[in-house]
Amino acid sequence: MNPATSTDNYDVVVVGSGAGGLATAVAAAHGGASVLVVEKAGVCGGATAWSGGWIWAPRNLFAHADGVDEPRELPGTYLEHRLGDNFDAVKVDALLDGAPEMVEFFETKTALQFVPGAGIADIHGNTPGAGTGHRSVGPKPVNLRKLGPEVARLLRRQLYETSFLGMGIMAGPDLQAFLHSTRSPKAFVHCARRVSTHMFDLVTKRRGQQLVNGTALVGRLLRSALDAGVEIRVNTSATALVTDESGAVTGVRLEGTDSAYSVTARRGVVLATGGFTHDLDRVKELFPRTPTGREHWTLTPPTTTGDGITLGESVGGRLDRSGASPVAYCPVSLVKYRNGKEGVFPHIMDRGKPGVIGVLADGHRFVNEALGYHDYTLGMMKNVPEGQEVCSWLIADARYMRYLPLGFAKPLPIPLFPYVRSGYLSKGSTIRELAEKIGVDPGGLEKTVSAFNEGAREGVDPEFDRGTTPFAQRSGDTANPWPNPSLAPLEKGPYYAVKVVPGSFGTFAGLVTDVRSQVLDTKDQPIGGLYAVGVDQASVMGGHYPSGGINLGPAMTFGYLTGRRLASTPGDHR
Repeated sequence: MNPATSTDNYDVVVVGSGAGGLATAVAAAHGGASVLVVEKAGVCGGATAWSGGWIWAPRNLFAHADGVDEPRELPGTYLEHRLGDNFDAVKVDALLDGAPEMVEFFETKTALQFVPGAGIADIHGNTPGAGTGHRSVGPKPVNLRKLGPEVARLLRRQLYETSFLGMGIMAGPDLQAFLHSTRSPKAFVHCARRVSTHMFDLVTKRRGQQLVNGTALVGRLLRSALDAGVEIRVNTSATALVTDESGAVTGVRLEGTDSAYSVTARRGVVLATGGFTHDLDRVKELFPRTPTGREHWTLTPPTTTGDGITLGESVGGRLDRSGASPVAYCPVSLVKYRNGKEGVFPHIMDRGKPGVIGVLADGHRFVNEALGYHDYTLGMMKNVPEGQEVCSWLIADARYMRYLPLGFAKPLPIPLFPYVRSGYLSKGSTIRELAEKIGVDPGGLEKTVSAFNEGAREGVDPEFDRGTTPFAQRSGDTANPWPNPSLAPLEKGPYYAVKVVPGSFGTFAGLVTDVRSQVLDTKDQPIGGLYAVGVDQASVMGGHYPSGGINLGPAMTFGYLTGRRLASTPGDHR
């Protein structure tokens, strides 16, 4: 929109258009506030659009509908045990009280509709209070045509590496169908229908129209924002905060494609710019084992350069460095294309499948592979000796590769030779030959595989207890012929390996805020008119990753609560 033809005065200005920012905008606009969302990129959604889209929101209405009425204390106990010294009871209570309200608001009053995560368990199943399901919701798939041309113009596209020819695949029945397409006629029909529809969309619309995961979440949030009268400006950077004589934030200095100007925010400015995973200086300073800042591969868009943190610091806010980890880790592999470009693939689901193990350069396993992606990467960081490259290799045999994906490499009927030819996969007719090709100790790897196979045949993992929790078992394969859905021996050559390095879904370290998401200064006093949500706000999880959706859950919840609170504040609140 041309700034010259629009108002420069708003009740609320939101900087950033991921889940946290859009949730804030929708809630505030529904409450009667005038809202402007500004986005530095040319499209909206940030890292949310490239995510799985799942939201950790215990005690939601879908759980109640299924007869699961757990008290708040149960997920609270789980978080207290997982977060340890980083547990903040006041903020956790706000999250657990606000999450059900947030889900109900969006489900009943907006275009954002959900599907329940009845079978999605918390990661650490042996921890007191861990849930076996019903604590998550995901965005309901939607056709882009139904959301309208304005949403299509604004929406960031699916990340190619996590799609099939640009088509997103949703966790749950959709993913299971693709994993079993060569073993089940029903699954094959489902996949054929999905792929053929996608190809038709590419021919007729030049982009996929079937939105799932993060694109469905952002698409539905954008539709909800537009329906509520939110104004959205893309290609617009926030360059400075405007303050009054008392230091309260009263507006934002913006820079568009052809002009710089200021807008007033009568009730508040909300920072939601997506963290700092592409801020090389901050990464170098805060991320361990990253001496130059370039030893880390993030799955966030290049616009996540810490703008919100910088803006907050410019008026007295501060970055919280007290968390257990500054970043939400994910193991990734690097995909090199013929045109010279390089992609990043997140290893979310393959590590827990039967017939795959993760090893270090000494050929030994180092972690329970079926734990969460954050845990796997922390295991690499901890166990790789100082001075060596932080990396590991996922190893699988021919049986595994026939039915299941190994990173970016797809199972049959997709051929494997292009992945081997490009160097993405390494291949060896024996375990020793594979080890020699990838630079792993051959004797160590042979010993590891032999010991793992012995236990896998019996359905046990004496070394790391893999496959003993609901999360691990549901991360496995229901069609596995061996006793444990997460375990199968590696005994049929040829053998394959993919190199895995540290990556991330975003940052945990953010601005220090109070329970109302208001940014605090160095004396722990609220800065008038300034709020932070999403990953611009220091994570309520304190740098831990206890369950899937613990970035988007707090982002949506605190965004919703912040928007509702700003809408209910009469006049100028500073």
